[in-house]
Amino acid sequence: MAVIGTGTMGAGMAASILRAGHDVSVWNRTAERTTDLVNSGARGSTDPTDCVRDADVVVTMLYDEAATADAAAAFLPAMRDGAVWMQSATVGPAGAVRLADLAARHGVATLDAPVLGTKAPAEQGTLTALISGPDSLLETVRPVVEAIAVKTVSAGTEPGAASALKLACNAMVATLTAATAQSVAIARHLGVDPTLFLQALDGGPIGAPYTQLKGTAMIEREFTPSFGVDGVVKDLDLMIDATDTSAGRLLGAVRAAFADASDRGHGSDDMASVIDAFAPPA
Repeated sequence: MAVIGTGTMGAGMAASILRAGHDVSVWNRTAERTTDLVNSGARGSTDPTDCVRDADVVVTMLYDEAATADAAAAFLPAMRDGAVWMQSATVGPAGAVRLADLAARHGVATLDAPVLGTKAPAEQGTLTALISGPDSLLETVRPVVEAIAVKTVSAGTEPGAASALKLACNAMVATLTAATAQSVAIARHLGVDPTLFLQALDGGPIGAPYTQLKGTAMIEREFTPSFGVDGVVKDLDLMIDATDTSAGRLLGAVRAAFADASDRGHGSDDMASVIDAFAPPA
């Protein structure tokens, strides 16, 4: 197995594949990001080409389509016959189709396979895998999917379908986080302890565990990155590009909140730091 891109998500996924007993080679633009994995038994690679040479499955978890296409231009010619490229970065449906076309030009089979979850689920192997592509490839990637995910949702056989589903899911994540920040901010503005907002919702039909998690992080100002603000803005841009103004009518407002948080210095902080977009300017 090969994992290209060992940032927050890719490192956790690679660790989960290692823990399942598979040989794993890893590569990242910043080599230091592979050190812990190499110390845990992964083979560190000098470049993407070296990383994929002996792999039956190549997983990419890079920042965006441009970074993925750049790495793919190097590794696709080096992939062994019968190996499958499992493209897991969030690149949007159009980006997924372009990457699948790139793979096809090199005679490489690919699955559109983004995941749902953040740092902890990636490290624990409890992600949800969203997959679209030929059914004939599923058996090849099954060991990887079983190592990283506890749930798999098939979005069909067309490239880009799973990436479209990922955008729909991430729209909910971004909107729910921004809505939680707004409620925390309103409570504070009206002189109410914001922990009472979480207490009031807890156990009820809208008291989602995610609301409790991010709301607590906002109140405690715990912004260690699990899903960074700039990544959220990037994904929101993909959503806006992929939808019309009717389907995506909330996206502009949600994007503005996260972009404001980024402008306030939270670009690499966790998305919970969007709470500062609801505070008066310094």
